[in-house]
Amino acid sequence: MAHREELSRFLKAARARLSPSDVGLPCGTRRRTTGLRREEVATLAGMSVTWYTWFEQGREVQLSAPMIERLSATLRLDKNEREFLFALAQHRPPPLTVMADEQVHPGTQHLLDSLSIPALVIVEDWTVIGWNQLVARAFRDYGTLPREKRNLFKILLLDDRYRSDPDHFREMGQRLTARFKWDYSRTARPEVFDAIIEEMYERSDLFRECWQESEILAHFEHTNVTDMPGVGQIIFRHTSYAIEEAPGQRLILFAPNDPESAARLEKLAAKR
Repeated sequence: MAHREELSRFLKAARARLSPSDVGLPCGTRRRTTGLRREEVATLAGMSVTWYTWFEQGREVQLSAPMIERLSATLRLDKNEREFLFALAQHRPPPLTVMADEQVHPGTQHLLDSLSIPALVIVEDWTVIGWNQLVARAFRDYGTLPREKRNLFKILLLDDRYRSDPDHFREMGQRLTARFKWDYSRTARPEVFDAIIEEMYERSDLFRECWQESEILAHFEHTNVTDMPGVGQIIFRHTSYAIEEAPGQRLILFAPNDPESAARLEKLAAKR
């Protein structure tokens, strides 16, 4: 109940701070209160007046994510307010924003460069946009690749270097596709994913098979093995974390999985 009361207060306050002129409506001379009327908000958001009134009053009505998005735009909510509205209305975060943040923030890059383990940043369609030097040494130097060649999902499923163990490759493909499906379900830019899906259907038999399966995976955590010439085999455990200041970006960390791998990673880091 407290959530509904806070939702009601929040919507009333957001409505009150907007004037008709802010949204292209005539101000008129007979308005008893400042701000927009409920019926004006409902009309601008493409909602029924009754439905919006009940929603603002805190009644148990459910709005779809697109309706909440339209309401957020109508009320001129900023990023934090939009997220707050979704949390109050649906008890979950909003879908990823339409315009993904394609720039690695300075603080994030400083973190990458300060870590003693490989780390990279991907955006929602799995394109790598940030990395540190240990990623370049252990996996690949993304700095030599144009952006269109830096999609991690396509690299992992299409690069021949991952096919040496057929059983491991199949398991990896199933796991990655299950996670890719999860990201696809949450995106506000399905056309970006559709292009990748279409390409993968043409280029990967394994992807076609895995895409027909029902498995989804909401968490990104597993082990992977890298065989480094002059260093030996390093077993990494990778995990991913959302970057709070940049919706749509994920930080992926590769930590050595055992003491021997840790020692070999130190040796790799020390190589010139």
